[in-house]
Amino acid sequence: MLFLKTLIIVVQLLSALGIIGLVLLQHGKGADMGAAFGSGASGSLFGATGSANFLSRATAVLATIFFVTTLALTYIGSYKSRPSAGVLGSVTAPAAPATTAASAPVASAPAAALAPSSSAVPK
Repeated sequence: MLFLKTLIIVVQLLSALGIIGLVLLQHGKGADMGAAFGSGASGSLFGATGSANFLSRATAVLATIFFVTTLALTYIGSYKSRPSAGVLGSVTAPAAPATTAASAPVASAPAAALAPSSSAVPK
């Protein structure tokens, strides 16, 4: 279970870094990071609109992977394993240590607070 959790965390981290990179590469309204790498050029590998479609689809795929890994980590984190029945088939709880009267805390309350007073009762 630990290996699976580690693998999911690595996939989530890589998808988060990929989303960050793809969002920075996308062409915005102004001169942003995407324009610096030439994503707005018409002579690029994907064409004038091909890079925008590719980047938006890749971002959507990585976002889906990120959400799925987040849900998987939430499920794994909330999983509580049941105690094993063992070889004999019976589950025995370990014995709780016995407390003595000397070691148990005793709550003491003032006697005046326990006894009702005659002035508190309405006439």
